[in-house]
Amino acid sequence: MGNNIIQKYQNKIPVSNGKINVYSEGQGEATIIFLSGAGVTSPVLEYKPLYSRLSDEYRIAVVEKSGYGFSESTGTERTVENMVSESRAALRKAGINPPYILAPHSYSGFEAIWWANTYPDEIKAIFSIDMGIPSMAIAMDKVITKEKKLRINEKRRKLFTTLAKQGLMSRILAKWTVNTTGLLTSDYLSDAEKELYKKLFYQNLLNKEIEDENMLMTDNAVKAEKTGIIKVPSYFYISDMKTPVKSTTWKQEAIRYAEKAGGQYKYTDAGHMMYAKIPDEMARDFKNFLKTISINTP
Repeated sequence: MGNNIIQKYQNKIPVSNGKINVYSEGQGEATIIFLSGAGVTSPVLEYKPLYSRLSDEYRIAVVEKSGYGFSESTGTERTVENMVSESRAALRKAGINPPYILAPHSYSGFEAIWWANTYPDEIKAIFSIDMGIPSMAIAMDKVITKEKKLRINEKRRKLFTTLAKQGLMSRILAKWTVNTTGLLTSDYLSDAEKELYKKLFYQNLLNKEIEDENMLMTDNAVKAEKTGIIKVPSYFYISDMKTPVKSTTWKQEAIRYAEKAGGQYKYTDAGHMMYAKIPDEMARDFKNFLKTISINTP
């Protein structure tokens, strides 16, 4: 794996007590900011199937949170306030100024809601890539208690310690770990990008930020919910991801939230990592949506 591929994607910006990686390509009057789900190996590679289909007409930027991808640990607590503050600072220091269109996946839905409602002048729209809905996270907290989360983290740490050795167990579980999205067996990444993806997966496997985000999920969801429903134009891609909650479903809560926000929404059976399955369809719908709210190409 040559240095060219690393040089292309690595752009580490000093933030807090570490450095946050910010990658950008394309041009446009507003920048589409990709925010990642929890535990994503390398957001800059993970979301490439989708953002590369948008950057021909719009400017995109991918923020790799503390402990993700090329980013270093910033040493701050994984509260929604800190995560958004670091993303905002990193983007501005990288010369990428508002207005923004947020494209949150999964956990970062809490960040997007908090950001859009706390700094409304910065956000023009939101593309939900099956983003986390506060009410769903709060419902899950009644089933997955703090004690259960601690046990889950401990099991995860033991498993990942084994996987980090990259022995037989790593190869056996590859489909459910390093290649859970299927990107390593797809045509969306080059051979060099796939090698980098694997390297970053094992390099970041035991980073503490993922566990900390998990432990603070309910707190961050509550903080996001307290800011209210998003008021900016929004488009929601929604899956039927399974959860242990019996009283409601991921799909129901997402549709309910989208309707309250007055947003457009679309259900897909392509799964929670839909960006690696149907990027052409998603890019087409997002581009059409941007045109309906008068956000134009350069």
